[in-house]
Amino acid sequence: MGQLEGRTVFITGSGGVLGSTYVRRMLAQGARVVATDLPGHRYDGLVEAHGDNPDFAIYPLNVSVEEEVVEIFKQVEGDGHVVDVVLNNAAITGEMLMGAGGTFPDFADTTVDDWEKTMRTNLTGAFMVARQMDRDIVGKRPSTLINVASMYALNGAHHPIYDGMPFKNFSAYGVTKAGIHGLTVWLAGYWAKRRATVNTIAPGAVFNGHSEEFQARVGELIMAGRMCEPDEIADAMLFLASAQSGYITGQMINVDGGFSAW
Repeated sequence: MGQLEGRTVFITGSGGVLGSTYVRRMLAQGARVVATDLPGHRYDGLVEAHGDNPDFAIYPLNVSVEEEVVEIFKQVEGDGHVVDVVLNNAAITGEMLMGAGGTFPDFADTTVDDWEKTMRTNLTGAFMVARQMDRDIVGKRPSTLINVASMYALNGAHHPIYDGMPFKNFSAYGVTKAGIHGLTVWLAGYWAKRRATVNTIAPGAVFNGHSEEFQARVGELIMAGRMCEPDEIADAMLFLASAQSGYITGQMINVDGGFSAW
């Protein structure tokens, strides 16, 4: 039997480098996967890769739109998918902004609109998904929420590694990822008597076609001396989504090659 046999996993932001890895690995481990993402090439790529798999379903979802989040679990369950694991994975990242032609202004030039847009997706979106999970899932059956943070959730960004690079670390990202773990620890106690666990996974620097120069700069900050592969994050995610993690709640699991331990 697969590690996730009998489990149905709902994933936001399923089309990115990590999200798509979670989808692939979870299907391989016997889960039914309910993927969500914004319509577009990432969404279409998931359909192309897994659309013929009877254990895979996909729905368009913008986690920053309250009306969409309020309806999503009812729609999914109405289609016969009984979700018991939720991954809050959707986020605006620096690499996403770069891919969309976004800019990386200095802190002094950061607009309130850009700050609030990141907050709305990365943190308020995670809150709204968790709130809807509270309404529609928690207490009805044992359940698991996994919030995805970052190596920069509780550690400051090393700004010099971004000098001369086409992307930067931006303030709102780290702030939202710190807030994600705040949501985790609050919910872990709130849901404890309703048979629900809540944990945070904090991925380290994930390789996604970065230049050799950037890899070298990051590697100097990490005990393991290198960036990680997406599957190395997925290994830990599979554990947190499985029954084997049933006695773990309110924790942040750092999968960062020792970055946070220096």
